[in-house]
Amino acid sequence: MNLTDRLLCAADGALRTLLAPPRPARPNPAGAAESALALSEDERRLSGALMRVNHVGEVCAQALYTAQALVTPDPGLRRHLDAASREETDHLAWTRERLQALGSRVSWLNPLWYAGAFGIGVLAGKLGGDRVSLGFVVETERQVEAHLASHMDRLPAGDAASRAIVAQMKADEARHADDALAAGGAALPAPVRGLMRMAARVMTTTAHRI
Repeated sequence: MNLTDRLLCAADGALRTLLAPPRPARPNPAGAAESALALSEDERRLSGALMRVNHVGEVCAQALYTAQALVTPDPGLRRHLDAASREETDHLAWTRERLQALGSRVSWLNPLWYAGAFGIGVLAGKLGGDRVSLGFVVETERQVEAHLASHMDRLPAGDAASRAIVAQMKADEARHADDALAAGGAALPAPVRGLMRMAARVMTTTAHRI
């Protein structure tokens, strides 16, 4: 595809992520787990807030992968990023479905989160090249994996459906990080990793409520 084709695909990806119901390729891990009605009001509110944060993380993942696929000149890397993005679409759909089951909603700031992650993806690819771009994937996925592990500790013990989704997401994110590292991802400097953690903290704290 030429640049115009890739730009149109990136625009289509943004619109699909932000406006269209995502279509997962894999079944929802929640399966036939108990209804949200089995949870108390406080538990349902907590699960909804945590799953909203997880949904925002998947919005950002779509933006990051789409931006990196847009700017890389390597067709092989573009295919790698597109494949990872499709798996993240499963996560986007599962978290959205769970939010609906919990009677909760997605973040009102999703367009802002998407724009920020897209900008980071473009900068990583343009300024650092493919190895740094992959390094961003590695570090992002490692931080998301740790974040999901903390959610496993915070989710209500009786919310088996949310816990099943988060467990599968955590396994997928770990594999994405390993794949990006094997593809040649470069280790990022400590200050950059620290800035990424700070930005993620702002996002998760805000998305928990808004």
